[in-house]
Amino acid sequence: MTASHRPDGSGDDAAHLRGLLPDAPEWDLTPARRRHHRDVLLREIDRARTVVPAPATPAPRRRWPRPVLLLPATAMALAGALIVTLPGTEQEPGARAEATDARHTAADGVVLTLDRIAAASMAVDVEPVRDDQFVYVRSLVRSNEGAFDGPVKLGAPHRREIWVSQDSAPVTRVGVIREYGQGVPMSGQRIPVETAAPDGSAGQGVPAGIDRPTYRWLAGLPTDTDALRELLYARTRPLDDESKDQAVFRKIGDLLNETVMPPASAAALYRTVATIPGVRVTPDATDAAGRHGIGITREETGTATRDEWIFDRNSFTLLGSRSYLTRTAGTEPSTLYNSTAILETGVVDRDDRVPADE
Repeated sequence: MTASHRPDGSGDDAAHLRGLLPDAPEWDLTPARRRHHRDVLLREIDRARTVVPAPATPAPRRRWPRPVLLLPATAMALAGALIVTLPGTEQEPGARAEATDARHTAADGVVLTLDRIAAASMAVDVEPVRDDQFVYVRSLVRSNEGAFDGPVKLGAPHRREIWVSQDSAPVTRVGVIREYGQGVPMSGQRIPVETAAPDGSAGQGVPAGIDRPTYRWLAGLPTDTDALRELLYARTRPLDDESKDQAVFRKIGDLLNETVMPPASAAALYRTVATIPGVRVTPDATDAAGRHGIGITREETGTATRDEWIFDRNSFTLLGSRSYLTRTAGTEPSTLYNSTAILETGVVDRDDRVPADE
């Protein structure tokens, strides 16, 4: 890996989306079944990409950060197309068969896409990061600036820089952050990021681990999907009203964000994501910088939220992420409340330097 990395922008050529489908020998499906899944997935991707966006609606008033009431619904997204079964209605046998087949196709699309992302991550040349170094990430961020009890008010995009310590020993100062922009507290100033021991005591610090991932810790993760899944499910703590599946999906996103990933660990994480129920592919997703890519998303009913990671269509590099509040009683669905774009990632020897200085 060079001193820094900048994700490439993405193109809109449909051929790149078709490139998500690996050659036939990699999958344990009959040729006829595989052709069927490929055809259905590509039709839905092409259809989703031609949909004209609905007019924007005002952000609803709601409690923040998570609502307490959720409308019951049974919904399944297939590459951007929504199939809904309303309570109390009956489907014809043919419709039920088509819905079942669509669910299989959606699952196949998730596996195919994440396997391609995993393979791309294995091809990246990454130089190991030393314990005395810092991971530097420059990004563009949009976040909610609304009041706790008020509607979402998405702020203007602003620049964010962070230096993350890679020291495996317990530390209290885990990094430094600097943000720029109108309305940003202490704009342009370097602010130490400090933490305490798990019991809240000061002065002891926190060692490298799942809540403070360093390059060395990430490199020590199991690369076997079953073993990694077991570790993540055992060590991840759900938030209030959050399912274990969503907690693990969120935790993997945290591990991928603002880190330098050992290739084998990155590939194992992406393949583990494919085993989490409810994960879907979004054929067109946009980061905070306006770059279009492929989305990997999961909606959580308990917290009425949906998180999405965005990948470049050509290189499968992680571009950024988005988070939404989803449908609750009396509101419109899918209110964006956070969006990021990763502009540069690198490794530096001091927390007051950028990759260009190295």
